[in-house]
Amino acid sequence: MRLWSDSFKNGMAIPADNAFGAPHPDTHVSFAANRNPHLAWDDIPAGTASLVLLCIDGDAPTVGTDVNQAGKTLPVDLPRGDFYHWALVDIPPSVASLAEGAYSNGVTPHGKSGPAIANGAAHMRHGLNDYTGWFAGDPDMAGEYFGYDGPCPPWNDARVHHYIFRLYALDVARLPVDGKFTAQQALQALHGHILDEAQVIGTYTLNRALHA
Repeated sequence: MRLWSDSFKNGMAIPADNAFGAPHPDTHVSFAANRNPHLAWDDIPAGTASLVLLCIDGDAPTVGTDVNQAGKTLPVDLPRGDFYHWALVDIPPSVASLAEGAYSNGVTPHGKSGPAIANGAAHMRHGLNDYTGWFAGDPDMAGEYFGYDGPCPPWNDARVHHYIFRLYALDVARLPVDGKFTAQQALQALHGHILDEAQVIGTYTLNRALHA
């Protein structure tokens, strides 16, 4: 199975258009276009009943004390964990691509609706991404963030973040999760049903020193 994007090349930088935040000279970060990237795939295995797409930042700091704090820098060796940016499940095997901007186009304060997708989209479902928890205490942004919301790593992070877009071919037509499920719950529900998987990785940073 093969997965690729026309929005960015594997191992290269994700454009700001596909990010939640963009570098800003005065405020460090501003809202970006937040368009989901184009993704396409082929060579899915025989017997595939559905596909699941996840986007995971594996470089998210697990200690948030100094995140986005002036005069502080998050060192490269700071403990890291996963931050989930997208969970799209029940993709029919007849679907072979997702258009850029089709599932997210702009930052939506308080989140996007789900798990049903507004345009019907052949009964595909979106899970909650981790901005739901990240913004929980922010009255201007708190809400349920379903679907894709792109990169917005700490602007004071010395590490470039890597965003893994991973596609799974499954032997079930409907992922066994119900209600308002999280991306983590989708990942757990995959086990025992995976026929094949493929991935493409993009990088992103808001640290202007790393752009120099």
